[in-house]
Order: sequence, then structure tokens, then C-alpha cells
Amino acid sequence: MFKNLVITSFLGMFAIVLGAFGSHALKELLTLDQLLSFETAVRYQMYHVLVLLFVNTFEGFTAKQKNRISYLFFLGILFFSCSIYAIQLTSITAKSIWFITPLGGLFFIIGWLSMIMIFVKKIREHVK
Repeated sequence: MFKNLVITSFLGMFAIVLGAFGSHALKELLTLDQLLSFETAVRYQMYHVLVLLFVNTFEGFTAKQKNRISYLFFLGILFFSCSIYAIQLTSITAKSIWFITPLGGLFFIIGWLSMIMIFVKKIREHVK
């Protein structure tokens, strides 16, 4: 669990650094559309960092559930946000890695779905 919190904290710090970098250094280098795309990647990364903090400190999840959800969101950040960073900051084109960003989105969706399933199961157990 603490390993997940260390990774989460690093990803949160990194989101802040990238957000500052984007709003200051990239204003002159990227088009408005590119900057908006970069900001979307930072925003999704930070949203999922906040969810990861909840997941890994919530006592209602087992260690196995925390790890599963964490890995899904870590992969989501890696594939979704990092692919957008790569497209906007390097010569890599969206055409060359078109499948990476949506795959990251799919990891996010599966992570959220996993949480929904856990909560629904808990509701059913509580009602019995």
C-alpha cells in the first residue's frame, strides 16, 4: 500500500511540475490546441492521483483491491497522459501511436468500473 502512495505522490508532484511547465514554458512553443491537449493530460493525471489517494487510504478496500485499482489507474496515466505529453513535446505524431491514448482511457474506465463493482457488492452485503 505504501508503495502505491509513494508512486501516487510522485505522480501528483509530476502533474504540478508539468502544469507549471505547460502554463509558462510552453505558451510560446505550442499552438492553442496543442496546449489544451497538454492541459487535458495534466488534468486527467491529477484527477486520478486524487482518486489514487482515496483508494489507497480507504479502509473499505482490501490490499488486493487497492493494488488492482492502483495498477489500472497507473497504466491509465502512463498510456493516456504520457502519450499526450509525448505527442505534444516530441516529434512523435498522434498517427504513429494512435492506439495508446485510448488504451489509457480504457484503463481509467476499467479502474472506475472496478470501484463501482466493489461498492455495489458492499451495498448488497450490507442490505442482506
